[in-house]
Amino acid sequence: MSASARAHSNIALIKYWGKRDVALNLPAVGSIAITLAELATETRVEFDPHLAADHCQLDGTNVDATRISRFLDRIRARSGTNLHAKVISRNNFPTSAGLASSASGFAALTLAACAAAGLELDRRELSILARQGSGSAARSIFGGYTEMRRGSAADGHDAYAAPLLDAAAWPLTVVVAITENRAKSVDSGKGMISTAASSPFYADWVSAADADLDAMRAAIAGRDFHALGALPEHSCLKMHALMLSSKPALIYWNAATITVMHTLRALRADGVPVYFTIDAGPQVKALCPPAHSKTVTEALAAVPGVQSVWPTGLGPAAQLLDPCCK
Repeated sequence: MSASARAHSNIALIKYWGKRDVALNLPAVGSIAITLAELATETRVEFDPHLAADHCQLDGTNVDATRISRFLDRIRARSGTNLHAKVISRNNFPTSAGLASSASGFAALTLAACAAAGLELDRRELSILARQGSGSAARSIFGGYTEMRRGSAADGHDAYAAPLLDAAAWPLTVVVAITENRAKSVDSGKGMISTAASSPFYADWVSAADADLDAMRAAIAGRDFHALGALPEHSCLKMHALMLSSKPALIYWNAATITVMHTLRALRADGVPVYFTIDAGPQVKALCPPAHSKTVTEALAAVPGVQSVWPTGLGPAAQLLDPCCK
């Protein structure tokens, strides 16, 4: 009763921020995202009759298993097992630093744990299950361009992700500028609750979501890069405006974050097709056609305060790693 899986981080082009049901982890708005090839989590799950409790190791360090145990309880209930599990997970990028490690982490955990428990679920069911661990994990079940549906049902059965376009159908480069390696001080879940409760702009954020999603679907369908870039830049700045206007204010940016934004806008003014997006953290993701990856990478590497630069293409769907698993 063991299995391993790999899932990739994703970044939302049209952002998800806020929940319509905290207990079921249901999003207040839909989102559209891209999965990243070079940022990945590998997770192994082993259900063991000799364990008296779940054990979790992340990046070589034993961590509190409370959140993982609650998630595994859902899988145990569906599969009929009462065994505890050992979970070993490793990210090849900074954890809890605004790079969607919870998305890749819970997507990989979902796939590995279901396989280890003998559950055969389709991708939609896996997405619904992953969403209950982390809202953005629902999207990392898939590769390429993906849409997360808000849904309207109270039980969340219609809140899941679905693919929009394969990665190979429209190649895109994302240059990730790492400006800080440590974990952020306020995690996304707590930040969303605070923002919904205190930002005077939150209702407008929710009401504008459908129009943003419609525009992004049209940009992807028409292979319109400038729309694909401009929409995420505006979406992320709107999201951070919510954070800045909450009480207390959530300020995830640092000085290098702001300098990178100005650098990218200057590149664009000089004719380089590049736009940015930023999740709940200080890291900046630059979106550009593959032909301009070298120019953007070199420019960001030269920005004071940027610790490393990771160019990546679009990535695949989550997958099992064990030869015995299909």
